[in-house]
Amino acid sequence: MPREKGRKVVASNRKARHDYTILDTYEAGMALTGTEVKSLRAGRANLVDAFAEVRHGEVFLLNMHIPEYTQGTWTNHEPRRVRKLLLKRAEIDKLVGKVKEAGNTLVPLAVYFNDGWAKVELGLARGKRTYDKRQDLAKRDADREIARVAGRRGKGMG
Repeated sequence: MPREKGRKVVASNRKARHDYTILDTYEAGMALTGTEVKSLRAGRANLVDAFAEVRHGEVFLLNMHIPEYTQGTWTNHEPRRVRKLLLKRAEIDKLVGKVKEAGNTLVPLAVYFNDGWAKVELGLARGKRTYDKRQDLAKRDADREIARVAGRRGKGMG
């Protein structure tokens, strides 16, 4: 069977970009069981409330929900089990130092298949304050208004 090519997104965490300022991103592999992979290939995963944590020099993904595989039997997986993330030692060492800084955390931004391999995009994030969120919303609304007016001008309506 030929290998899949390209990137196929299974789930993305859009709320993370609203709640956090993303400082840096990392791509990590995931240690998964067979039924988890099958469930992901069916496009089923939920990143709400998920986060990553460094324990004993390894990175783990917690609270990510991958529903049980519908055709699975007694070999099925636990939906919210702790999953090990596969990163290079240098990346883990760099993350350890950055996560120890006050206010920084690791948040999964997306789960996808890259050339057939299940990957997670991790973001090194700092929580936003409420006024930061309001500023972002105001900026987005202003940009949208500018684009709308520019679109009208291009069509000869404005």
